[in-house]
Amino acid sequence: MIAEKTIEQLNSVGVVETQYFSFDEITLESGEKLGPVTVAYETYGELNRNKSNAILVTHALSGDAHAAGVHTGQNNPGWWDSMIGPGKAFNTNRYFVICANVLGGCKGTTGPSSRDPKTGRPYALEFPLITIGDMVECQKRLIDYLGIDSLLAVAGGSMGGMQVLSWLAKYPEKVRSALPIATAARHSPQQIAFDEVGRQAIMADPYWNFGNYYGGALPAKGLAVARMIGHITYMSDVSMADKFGRQRKNNGQPFKFIDYFEVESYLRYRGNSFVRRFDANSYLYLTKAMDNFDVSQERPLHDVLNGIDAKVLVIAFKSDWLYPAYQSKEIARACKLSGIEATYCEIDSTYGHDAFLLEFEQETHLVSHFLKKVFFEYEVTGSYDV
Repeated sequence: MIAEKTIEQLNSVGVVETQYFSFDEITLESGEKLGPVTVAYETYGELNRNKSNAILVTHALSGDAHAAGVHTGQNNPGWWDSMIGPGKAFNTNRYFVICANVLGGCKGTTGPSSRDPKTGRPYALEFPLITIGDMVECQKRLIDYLGIDSLLAVAGGSMGGMQVLSWLAKYPEKVRSALPIATAARHSPQQIAFDEVGRQAIMADPYWNFGNYYGGALPAKGLAVARMIGHITYMSDVSMADKFGRQRKNNGQPFKFIDYFEVESYLRYRGNSFVRRFDANSYLYLTKAMDNFDVSQERPLHDVLNGIDAKVLVIAFKSDWLYPAYQSKEIARACKLSGIEATYCEIDSTYGHDAFLLEFEQETHLVSHFLKKVFFEYEVTGSYDV
C-alpha cells in the first residue's frame, strides 16, 4: 500500500474503495431494455448539509470510476488524481466528487463482458448498442440514489466531455455548471475513421471469434493495435519528437521487423499493457457510441441549449488534432447564441489530446476559479457550507 506520508505529500484523497449501485432495468435510447444494471463508482470528499457541493466527473474511453486516490495494496493513483484532491482543481475539502464507470465499460459497470441473466454467459455481442445518453441515464440514477437533487458541476474530457454535453441537453435542471474539455458535439468523419480502423483491428484478430472469446484466448493483438492507433492520435507531432525523436534501441536491427525505434517500443508497450486491463468488446461498443453521438440531433446546437440556466467553461488545447480546438469553439459559440454564460479557454500545450490529463497546472487555475464563482453564486449563505 502507498505510504501515508506519500499520500499527504501528493495532496491525495488517500485510500479509496470502488462502490456499486444496481437497479432492475433501463430502457435504452434504442428502445431495447437492459437489466439488471450495476454501476461502479467512487466518491471523494464529503457531501455538505445542503447537498449543493456535488460534482460529477466523467471519464474518457479508456478510463473508469477510479479517478483519484489509490486502492488498498496498490500504488497506481486514479486517472485524474492530479486534479482531484485537497486543494486541487476539484478541491475535496470543499466539493463532493463522484466518478462512475460508464455503461458498456469493463471496470465494474454492466457491459458486454457481464453475465447475461438469460443465458448465464457473458453478453458478448448480445449486449445491446448503447449511446452516450444511455451512459448519462445510468449516472442520473446514481445521482438520484445518492439523494442529490442537482449537481454543482459536470466535468470531463474527450468522451467524458460528450457526457457533459449530454447532461446539459437531457437534464438541464440538474446541472448548475458544465466543463466540457477537449471534446466535440459530434464526431467528424476523420474521428469516426480512426475509431473504425481500431474496431477493424480487433475484429480481424482470429481470437475475437465474433465477440465470443470469453473463457478462451483473447483478441490481444487486435486490441493492442487498436490502442496503438488511438495512442498516436492522443499525442502531437511535437510531443512525440520531444519524447522519442528518432532514438534507436541499443539492440535494434533496422532491417528486421522488430521495434528498432524507441517510439515503436513505446507503442507496443502501451498496446500490450492496455490488453491486460480492458475488454475488446467494450472498446467496440464505446467507440461506436462516441461515433453515433450528436448532442444536437442534426438541429442547430444553440437551439438544443436554448433556455438552459447553467454556466459553462469550455477548454481546448492548441496541439490537439484528434479533437481540434474548432470543435470546442463551436460548443462555446452555441452556448453564447443560446444565452448561456460561457467562457472559452484555449491552452497552449504541446501534448496533443493527452493535454487534458497532463496540463493540470493550467487546468487547475481555470477550473478552480470557475467552480468557486459558481459555488458562491448558488450558496444562499454566501459562504462555503461544507
